[in-house]
Amino acid sequence: MAKLSLAAKKKYFEKIKEYKRVVNGILEKEKKLLLVMKQDAENAHYKRLMLADENLNIASYLLLMNSLSVNLLGVKNEAFLNDARKSLYKSIIYLEEIVTPVIDSPFSEYEEHLKAIQSFGDVSRYHLIRKLGFTIFSVIDAYGKNSKWKWSFVELEGRYTTVLKNLVSFKSILGKLSPHVEGYNERRAHLDLVVEMLKLASTRYREKYELSTQRLDDMKTGISFLNALKRIQILLGEKEEVEVTKRKIDVWSQKMEADLKKKEASAQAHHG
Repeated sequence: MAKLSLAAKKKYFEKIKEYKRVVNGILEKEKKLLLVMKQDAENAHYKRLMLADENLNIASYLLLMNSLSVNLLGVKNEAFLNDARKSLYKSIIYLEEIVTPVIDSPFSEYEEHLKAIQSFGDVSRYHLIRKLGFTIFSVIDAYGKNSKWKWSFVELEGRYTTVLKNLVSFKSILGKLSPHVEGYNERRAHLDLVVEMLKLASTRYREKYELSTQRLDDMKTGISFLNALKRIQILLGEKEEVEVTKRKIDVWSQKMEADLKKKEASAQAHHG
């Protein structure tokens, strides 16, 4: 058994060395690109797309390194997972710099931002955003159920949901939702994912509010995701869904008001 663990350790360290080299290579490339971006602001957004993608590659290597640690040494490597989490945030921030981190705003407002990456088409956007989602959920999964990061993942998923939505050109999407238009499958899948994630993000923020923080801004964020969902349902002409979402927004808002009153009354009683 001791022999096996020595062989396993040797194999582990050889592989880790190899992957670390690749990760460091990507980080060097990132540094150079950031310098270039300072000098060439015009195409900076395309470089941000590239950097968002490269940070996902880093996260994938780190996940792989953690898997090796689990399989060969029998332990989870939190340091690799923490670095993977940081790479995910970097990836999201690069995308937020292009399409903004605004959860709910009129479609026309962020259409301006999408003009800067016009030649990065719907299909490419979907593949990038799907890769981001897959990597996020792989990292969350690797941490395991009782991670101390459990509630901070709600923010990570929420920020993902926002860039996922903001990468869609809603002003032109209706004209392209026909199976005869090239890229239809990816466009449809992207839109379905947006709707699904807006529902999930709103629910997750409500859970975070009720089970963890009791902070009203968490509940407000959950409602913002519902408002963004309603805006899309109105655009798509989904009357029944709009009504369901409206009712939910009303119920949540009333709950928030009632909780706020309770807090104020208890604060007054405390000071009185």
